[in-house]
Order: sequence, then structure tokens, then C-alpha cells
Amino acid sequence: MLSSPEMEEKEAEVVEAPKPADWFNTLVSLQADLLYNCFTTLSSPFFTLLWAAFESYRRAEETTANVETVVQKLPSSITHGSTVLVKRVGLGLVGAAQMCMVLVFLMVLAAFVGIGLVQLWAEEPVFVREKLFFEYTEVNPTAVFCAGGGGFDGSCYRKKQMGVPVGHTIHVYLLLLMPESDFNREIGMFQLNAELLSINGDVIGESSQPVMLRFTSLPLRLARTFFMAIPLLLGISSETQKVKIEILRYKEEYPRSEAVRVALAPRAGTLSLPQLYEAEIIMNSQLPWSKQLVHNWKWTLSVWTSLYVYMFFLILLVGCFRQLFFPFTASAGVERDASVEELREPVMGGRRNDRVEVSDLMSKWQHSRRKRKAIFLNKGVSEIAGSSASSMSLTREDKSAVIEEDVGDSESVCLGG
Repeated sequence: MLSSPEMEEKEAEVVEAPKPADWFNTLVSLQADLLYNCFTTLSSPFFTLLWAAFESYRRAEETTANVETVVQKLPSSITHGSTVLVKRVGLGLVGAAQMCMVLVFLMVLAAFVGIGLVQLWAEEPVFVREKLFFEYTEVNPTAVFCAGGGGFDGSCYRKKQMGVPVGHTIHVYLLLLMPESDFNREIGMFQLNAELLSINGDVIGESSQPVMLRFTSLPLRLARTFFMAIPLLLGISSETQKVKIEILRYKEEYPRSEAVRVALAPRAGTLSLPQLYEAEIIMNSQLPWSKQLVHNWKWTLSVWTSLYVYMFFLILLVGCFRQLFFPFTASAGVERDASVEELREPVMGGRRNDRVEVSDLMSKWQHSRRKRKAIFLNKGVSEIAGSSASSMSLTREDKSAVIEEDVGDSESVCLGG
């Protein structure tokens, strides 16, 4: 048998040994806490997805209710939409008519401006045909044709005419209508003199050449008279000849030309002058090659110039007078911008509300989780302190260290979730 001192030592050893239930409970609580943390960390994405699905379902139900309300109000909406459509179609037709009127007006205006510009740029060849009257009271009958207006000495009594532009080449012809009389056939040759006079009265060009009737023999005249007897008797035909002579050719330069003077002179040895029914002077100018090219392509240039002027008018209209001629377009643009802003504001507000709701939910969930964690830790510490008061004692420093470690772990888990 053991003595009393040995029994007391055995009892002290038994009393000092820790109970199996205390450390087992602590181990189980730590494992449970670890499992809880792992579960919450892994399941937090799924809870978020479930919450998002729930919100989507709730909004779908709200949308369905709104659709049902819209369906109930469909007749009034259709009536309102039809009214709006009719108004828009009317405004569109009015705008199209206004646009057509503006475009037609611009096209006509551009055509006038384009043709006017080409006419100002391009030059026309000069063609003049005038009658001449020779002064037979003089020894050598003369006639003066004024090309530029009033004469230098009063000889040009005719109405003022347009002068010949500088650079044109002038061809001057004289057309004589002479009877086939025996007197003219006996005269034969006579001299025709022409002078080009400047505005100062100086002679800047002259020419002289002989002229005569075309010869016809007596048998030919008799045969023609026999066959043309009826037209001659009826006045359809006449016994005359036309003689056309080029008397001058010059290029208009400075000093400017003013008049053409023509004189008839008898041939040497005679004083007889030819008989004339009438005399005409013909003046025709030829353009320089560059101006002639412009004159030949005048209508093509007019079309292209009108097109460019039309494009310029369109750019000017759209850039400077847009609100004046297109009021519907400007108001439509303002309404479209306002509608876009109105649609953008609810979308941005909904996104901000969703973010605020998600952040509020996450903060509430983390707060409740920390609260449950603190309660569980306080309960476990109190149980451990009551069961191992005689064998195991925890200092205040160890307890604070354990609590801080647990809280840090829970905060890290929450942040990770």
C-alpha cells in the first residue's frame, strides 16, 4: 500500500493534468472557424451572383408591369403617335417644298451669274454691214464710214457705233452693185482707193486697186436675154453685177482707228466714172486665238462656271444662312440633343444607384459577419478560462494577441471576399 505522502502526490498530479474536453473544444472551435472563413470566402461570389439575379428578376417584373400599363394605354398612344407622324410628314413636305424653291432659285441665279461672267470675259467678233453713198459732185467721189462714232472733222455724221476691240484683225470689203450698161462696159477699168483714218485724222493704212465688170460676149448676152426674158419682164431678175472687193486688212492697235474713207478714180486718159446702183461696206473682225478658243467653247464654259457658282452659293447658304432657310433642321437638332441628354441622365443615375446599393449591401454583410465573429470569440475565451482556471491560465497579453490575430484574419477574409 502506498503511504499517505505518495497518495497526496498522485492526487496532485491528477489535479494538475488538463482535462481532455477543454483542449478538444478549443481545437474544434478553431477548425470550425477556419471552415467558416473558407466557406464564406468561397461562397461570396456566388452570393453576389444570386443577388444580381434576384435584382434582375425584380426589374424584369417591374418592366413587365410597365409593359402591361403601356398595353392598356396603347390606343391613346397610337392616336398620339399618328398625330405626331402626320405633323412630321407635313413638316417634311413643307421643308422639301421650301428646299426645292431655294435650290431652284439658286440654280437660276447661278445660271445668270455664270453666263454673265462668261459674257464679260469672252469677246464677240465684230460684224458690220452699212451702205455707202459716194459724193458724185466731187472730181473723185468719196464716201466715209465711221467705225468709232463722231468724226474727226464732222464727216462721220452717222449714229455712233461700237468701236473695234484692240487685238482684232479687221477685214474690210466693198460691195458694188453695177448695171450691165453699155456705158460701164465702155469705161472698163477704174481705180478704187481706201484709207484707214485714226481718231486724230491721220492715215494709218491705205490701199488702191483696179476694178472692172466681168466680161460677157454679145452672143452670151443675147442667149441669156432670150432664156431670161420672162423673169426680166416680171422684175424677178435684172441685168446687174455684184462686185466684192477686199479693200483693207489690218490689226486694231494704238492709235485706234476711227473711219474708213473710200474714193473712186477714173483710169488714166478718161474722166468717166462708173455707174452704181448702190454700194455697201462690210467689216468683219477675227479674234485672237485665245479669245477665239473662249468664244468657241463659250456655252461649255458657261455651264461649268454656273456649276461652280451654284456650289459656292450652296456652301454660302449652308454655312451662313442655315438657320434662316432651314429652321426645321435647327429645331430638330436641338430636340435631338435634348432627348439624348434626357435618355443619358436616367441611365447614368441607374448605374450610380446600382453601385450604391451593392456597396451598402457588402458593408452590411461585412459588419454582421464581424459582429458574429466577435461574439463567437468571446464565448470561446470565456469557456476556456472557466475550465482551465486551476491548470492553465491565459495572460491578458496572450488573450489580446489571440483576439487581434483572429480579428485580422477575419478582416483579411472579408477584404478577400
